[in-house]
Amino acid sequence: MPKQEGQADANRPRLSLHVPEPRFRPGDTVDFSYLTIPETGAQPRPDYTSAASETWPLCTDMIRVLGDDDLAHGPWDPRLSPDKLRELLRQMALVRAFDARMYRAQRQGKTSFYLKCTGEEATSVCATQALDFEDMIFPSYRQQGCLIARDYPVLEMVNQIYSNRADKLKGRQLPILYSAKSVNFFTISGNLATQLPQASGFAMASAIRGDSKIAAAWVGEGSSAEGDFHSALIFAAVYNAPAIFNVVNNQWAISSFSGFAGAERTSFAARAIGYGIAGLRVDGNDALAVYAAERWAADRARSNHGPTLIEFFTYRGEGHSTSDDPAVYRSAQEREEWPLGDPITRLKAHLIAIGEWSEEQHEAMDRALDEEVKEAQREAEKNGILGHGLHHPFHTMFEDVFEELPWNLEEQGRQAIRERQIKWPE
Repeated sequence: MPKQEGQADANRPRLSLHVPEPRFRPGDTVDFSYLTIPETGAQPRPDYTSAASETWPLCTDMIRVLGDDDLAHGPWDPRLSPDKLRELLRQMALVRAFDARMYRAQRQGKTSFYLKCTGEEATSVCATQALDFEDMIFPSYRQQGCLIARDYPVLEMVNQIYSNRADKLKGRQLPILYSAKSVNFFTISGNLATQLPQASGFAMASAIRGDSKIAAAWVGEGSSAEGDFHSALIFAAVYNAPAIFNVVNNQWAISSFSGFAGAERTSFAARAIGYGIAGLRVDGNDALAVYAAERWAADRARSNHGPTLIEFFTYRGEGHSTSDDPAVYRSAQEREEWPLGDPITRLKAHLIAIGEWSEEQHEAMDRALDEEVKEAQREAEKNGILGHGLHHPFHTMFEDVFEELPWNLEEQGRQAIRERQIKWPE
């Protein structure tokens, strides 16, 4: 290197690596004042047939309907009937009651694993209610509300969690990795974000066939950093696939805060701009805003105006799973200080404010829902729980993969069964 170039290099600033760091750690005082929470009802509502670029200001804004006065405001108000609002409230409350029971069952050793969605119920229940029943859902692993919103039996969900002899998946899936073809709910994969390219493919196939079914996929903000996320969006953008991509930004991917997925730079909804598709950022704890945004995106997809990326801005109220202790990586004050409140509490307050509900009715509903889940749990436990031996017959591990079982697997199955002195089914 010539001397003068070496001297110039010596004057350059040294490079430094930026490592994202959450604002609050255990023991810290929490102050969410740095968040920009826009005025309720102030966001414009473009027509769902408009150019994608008309939605891009909404990618860094936040669609909100329910105000501090517990009333609905602005053009995004879906104007749902009181009966529909009560249905949404009941289903969200049922999800929470279900989570509480299943969490307790895991702690009692009845199952190996469970994931709660406390504080995120609206992002699944209200979004699903905004879709048509025939639309295919491609969930991640915190969307039990999608099943409940489509009236899938709670008993079947508990059977799957216990992996017992009544489990329709025959014990082949990790607890809470449901699959329910009867309600158009695609099989959950523990490999996160793989469901997104599948959603793009389903949507493209539906368009090729001239069908009317669209695809709706859910993914956490942490998993949006996976390559599958970008593959799915580029396919959807290029082929104008009738799909909705719901990013549930609950601020944490296990113990990694959202900055590791890019939240320090801009919103997750803003990624829509780079792909040239419609994008919306939504208050994920506002049941009415969630419903309205999902319905807008569904109408857009169904009218051949392409995919939409929605970011539901919410907060994971509890641990990532029963294997996680959030107290070791985040301040205990975060949940209480979260400025967007709780989705169930906010919808309850709205119904009370418009004279369609009461605290007494809510308490009675909670008691009834807890009893409903308890009864389903009792019935499921008759079919077995973890470690009690009530499971599908051993030979079923060789079934449902091949139309005709290859000779080598049949031989292997017979050998394994002989060792257990069990009769091989003819």
